[in-house]
Amino acid sequence: METAATPPPPSGLRRLAFRLPILLYRAHAGRLLGGRFMLLTHTGRVTGKPRQVVIEVIEHDPVDGSYVVPSGYGSRSDWYRNILRTPEVLVQVGSRVRPMTAIPLPPETGAHVMARYGRRHPRFGKRLARFMGFLVDGSETDYQEVGRRIAFVRFVAR
Repeated sequence: METAATPPPPSGLRRLAFRLPILLYRAHAGRLLGGRFMLLTHTGRVTGKPRQVVIEVIEHDPVDGSYVVPSGYGSRSDWYRNILRTPEVLVQVGSRVRPMTAIPLPPETGAHVMARYGRRHPRFGKRLARFMGFLVDGSETDYQEVGRRIAFVRFVAR
């Protein structure tokens, strides 16, 4: 595994493009994004106001209803810092909205999550790793190392 430059959070037109899925959810068309994405409504750590972001789901447990997501911009992502302050959130996947609690995962758990994702989705796994600033060869070891270095969060039903 090689470390590349972590991309800066989006700004300008790129930020607008990243925010377009929020508009789909607001238009009650979130089901078009399927189960791969979720709308996270969280509380701003400074303002205390509701904030929203659409993030990729990389694991879903149908038994307990939990979701696991990576923080693509690491621990400096605003949504990540916000859920550390106030872990009670609302999660919408498709048309279903649920109150959930955000639980940051330890690095070793992140290693296993990323390795499973890489096995299930080899092409998307490499793309996701590159998006987060890592170049992987597709091996289990590489995915585990990436998983140890990025922040993962599990959302569990309240």
